[in-house]
Amino acid sequence: MSERPRLSEDKVSDDVKKTVSGFHRTIVDEVANTTARDKVVVVGMAQNPFVKKARKLLDERGVKFTYLEYGSYLSQWKERLAIKIWAGFPTFPMVFVDGVLIGGHAELVALDAAGKLPK
Repeated sequence: MSERPRLSEDKVSDDVKKTVSGFHRTIVDEVANTTARDKVVVVGMAQNPFVKKARKLLDERGVKFTYLEYGSYLSQWKERLAIKIWAGFPTFPMVFVDGVLIGGHAELVALDAAGKLPK
């Protein structure tokens, strides 16, 4: 599997690096700390049907998880953008298992179908 293309570090100015590293840092730190601490974490937003489906699937399977919600379609979009930049994943939900981003709803469904959801 090849990695996604990224702008080379030497092509990013120090000012931009500083801006990105501080961009809604408290939110990014909250997500990073929670995913490091809790076995299963769902990061989402209100009104998103795929976030609701992911949470429902985990509930139905009896998987305990922590849910972090950041706004809705019209609010907290910058905070969600900071999380996307940090994670390198473009959509919500973001599902983490043992600190590893497994993906979103579709990847969670595949994990369930393979019998690999945490107990």
